[in-house]
Amino acid sequence: MGDSPTDAGENAGDLPWDTGEEEEPKPSAAELEAEGQAAMFGDAPAEPPAAAPGPAPPAATDASPPAQPAAPADANQPYRVLARKYRPQTFSQLIGQEPMVRTLANAIERDRLAHAFLMTGVRGVGKTSTARLVAKALNCIGPDGQGGPTIDPCGVCEPCRAIAEGRHIDVIEMDAASHTGVDDVREIIEAVRYAAVSARYKIYIIDEVHMLSRNAFNALLKTLEEPPAHVKFLFATTEVDKLPVTVLSRTQRFDLRRIPAELLQSHFAWVCEQEGVAAEPEALHMIAAAAEGSVRDGLSILDQAIAHADLGEDGKVTAERVRDMLGLADKSAQRRLLGTILEGDAKALLSGVFDQYALGVEPLALMRGLMDLVHRITVAQIGRAEPNAPSAEERAALAEWAGRLSAGQLHRLWQLLLKGYDEVRQAPDPLVSAQMALLRVLHAADLPDPGKLAKKLDEMAASGVAASSAGGEGAPGSSPAATAAMDWQALVERVDAAGALRVAQTMRDWVRPIELAQGRLVYALAPGFVGDPAGEFRDALSKLTGVRWEVEQRETGGEPSLREREEAAKAQAEAEMRAHPLVEAAFEAFPEAELVEDADIQPAGRQARHG
Repeated sequence: MGDSPTDAGENAGDLPWDTGEEEEPKPSAAELEAEGQAAMFGDAPAEPPAAAPGPAPPAATDASPPAQPAAPADANQPYRVLARKYRPQTFSQLIGQEPMVRTLANAIERDRLAHAFLMTGVRGVGKTSTARLVAKALNCIGPDGQGGPTIDPCGVCEPCRAIAEGRHIDVIEMDAASHTGVDDVREIIEAVRYAAVSARYKIYIIDEVHMLSRNAFNALLKTLEEPPAHVKFLFATTEVDKLPVTVLSRTQRFDLRRIPAELLQSHFAWVCEQEGVAAEPEALHMIAAAAEGSVRDGLSILDQAIAHADLGEDGKVTAERVRDMLGLADKSAQRRLLGTILEGDAKALLSGVFDQYALGVEPLALMRGLMDLVHRITVAQIGRAEPNAPSAEERAALAEWAGRLSAGQLHRLWQLLLKGYDEVRQAPDPLVSAQMALLRVLHAADLPDPGKLAKKLDEMAASGVAASSAGGEGAPGSSPAATAAMDWQALVERVDAAGALRVAQTMRDWVRPIELAQGRLVYALAPGFVGDPAGEFRDALSKLTGVRWEVEQRETGGEPSLREREEAAKAQAEAEMRAHPLVEAAFEAFPEAELVEDADIQPAGRQARHG
């Protein structure tokens, strides 16, 4: 054709768009894949990519030094938070879960692996990390490609690296919070029939498994009970009580424990050393306490504390900075507040609370700090050992209070602070509520021990009854009927001792004696009694004394019955007790308190005869 380059008189190998300049070498397919993996997962390839067939000399020169491209790649990587950066990659890095690691190691060594595992525990203790480590342990083939399941995966073989990067085709990780239905489980049931593509086991990691619906659980039961030999299920949940018992019975359960604060503190110190960050032990102790046994929470707080550190102090994580960041009360301020409470200095207490609030300490955190202080004093008192505290000053203060305060005082302080904590949490104005709660604690701190107070009240009651009895016997102008009443009490006791219990009870509760002599009884009945007991009285007294008795009942008159005398004496004693300064102070501090006796015996005869 006339338009062809040949017809135009040009060379056959020349193209119209060819300018004659040397073309730059283009990256190979392997290099493009390696760069894509690095961009997605943030890890430089362990080995340089293989050169394409027939590479140009400049391309081979660029790929020869493996260490050169790695440095810029690391420098350009985005920052990863500590909780992700220091996620355990081996079981030896999984802290605080030694019993579970030992069980899994023995199961792998003895080839007694269950087909389904359930990891449960609070947030941030390593449930999902453990599931991934189990997947690596079961599918590791070793650096030479000949290894088998091991509790110490190599971390360098292709399955280990692919699982760590989350790209292994045979390790399927599913979030049950977003895949809750039967259709999601049906996909698993259909897929388990096929063998693993490249790994030893096909592993399904289902996080937050308690979020599955009831129908989804029911659909999974049969497969979970009898899965194929090449399938393993790994479940993780924070709310194991929401799982059906049919699922629990088909899995091997591991309860991951909270990490102790001491172990967390040492782990955070190691992380700071790896990061090149200086941190005060007291600051790490505060972070470990705030983590509440969760490694992830603690690392997140540590990450924030490192960012919060003052650059003027070379980025050192100090206790003061951590305290400000977490809104915690200063330990020395807490001790001063407790001291003002025990000394009864209300003005200094209110001033201290306001100062802490001005510094940014929340009233709820202040109450919790005082509760923690009382708890540590109590533990030191029971253990009779040096208190657990980071500073010598705090240990000395806790030891002094443990030796000075009684167990009853400490328990009362704890109860009052606990009640105040609940009030502050629910109050519309937490500061005012905290002030009133601490003032109540202050005024109640000087009250005697409840046991001693009860003993004192018993002594007062006994002395009050004795005084009233003595006054009644020796009072001028007492009638012969009063003396007759005392003889009447002795006669009633003799009737009771003789075995006539019902008659004695009636005489004690309802009879008001008017005249009592040998062989003669004149009486009136208290209001409310129905019937005529004169015949029963006559028979009982005649049988007791051997003398025929004349018994006469009148409508009115007579001294109070024995029961009425006891109730009057009891009321008088209670009035005297309520008038005592100690009891008045107790009722002032506890307006809703009541005086309760150990035993309140109702006369049986009174209930039988009444109405």
